[in-house]
Amino acid sequence: MNRLNSLPFRIGTTSYIIPDDILPNVRWLAGKVRDIELVLFDIDEYCNIPDEVQTAELVELAGSNGLSYTVHLPLNLNFSDTERDISIIKAMKVINGTRKLDPLAYVCHLECKDIPESEGRDLRIWQDQRIRALKALSEESGLSAEFAVENLESYPIEWNEPVIRKCGTHACLDIGHLFVRKQDPVPVMRKWLPLTSVVHLHGVGTRDHQSLRHMPKEVIRTVLSELLLADYRGVVTLEVFNEADLQGSLEMISECI
Repeated sequence: MNRLNSLPFRIGTTSYIIPDDILPNVRWLAGKVRDIELVLFDIDEYCNIPDEVQTAELVELAGSNGLSYTVHLPLNLNFSDTERDISIIKAMKVINGTRKLDPLAYVCHLECKDIPESEGRDLRIWQDQRIRALKALSEESGLSAEFAVENLESYPIEWNEPVIRKCGTHACLDIGHLFVRKQDPVPVMRKWLPLTSVVHLHGVGTRDHQSLRHMPKEVIRTVLSELLLADYRGVVTLEVFNEADLQGSLEMISECI
């Protein structure tokens, strides 16, 4: 791990690698990675926002292990005009519950089942609704650049660009989702890395979010050596969810740098 700790970007992973809650995972991951993405669920059904005691230990673990945190906002936020206000309330509950952790980024999704079928008027309406929602969330939270808008496999990454630029946020560049869309990541990364604060990296086998061992080594080597090592200084989250996939991904990175 010493070699990976010396990289110019921060290698991280999710808070669900071992089958337990956030705090046991952070204890287990401390010393293995430099950033942990706290994955927070639908707060209506199951709220896993750390309480004050858990937060105090998370702060201590970060300080003693050189850890940083990113936070993934709940997946069910809907930034359409009809559901914007309730989604902002949910997002603010997460943001206020994690401020003491001083996260490097809050990752968010823009879609929630109302994706336009094609470009045109419907797309502009969809983007305008997201711009209004993110600006409102920025005003409510006092944050802006801390938000990182993630590209998804369900629509082209280019649809996010006007939202990011008009709201003053960053991108969360999910390379795994580019793999799912069978899109060459290299030209996308050349354009998007200057806008990016968080990169999600995972392999695609029978599904996404698997070990990088599922990807051709030459692809991972190009992503790392020609792009991330040369031009990127943010967080690279290995967005996997078990120990075997994490270990395989870390080994693949070590072999490719």
